[in-house]
Amino acid sequence: MALPQVGQKAARSLKVTADHVEQFAQMTGDRNPLHFDEGFAARTKFGGLVVQGGLTTGLVHALVAMDMPGPGTVFLSQDWKFTAPVHPGDTITAVAEVMSVHPTKPVTQLRVRVTRDDGAVVLEGEAWCYTMGAD
Repeated sequence: MALPQVGQKAARSLKVTADHVEQFAQMTGDRNPLHFDEGFAARTKFGGLVVQGGLTTGLVHALVAMDMPGPGTVFLSQDWKFTAPVHPGDTITAVAEVMSVHPTKPVTQLRVRVTRDDGAVVLEGEAWCYTMGAD
């Protein structure tokens, strides 16, 4: 498997549903009232229900593991911040861009950004990845 080249990009989108929120809660136990209690969530700065951050980052994980760099890739580190909420019903798109490729190891540095369908950036930062089978 060849490593991607500097400047190469990949994207993956997902329409986040209430079912995703429930399934994530069943897997992780994250039943924060921000995700399930409409009255509580409406009184917060978010103004309504928000999805778990793990669903947003999960889309980035799928992008890296399946699209670019691709199968066999694991994260070495992640440095990103959440900049806006994702609400049930939003479609989010994760984009990764290759910033650097190590000259002697299958290690890739990625710029990562996730946006909502209204154009708002909900997550941004960078990640370092190692691709098994590319060494």
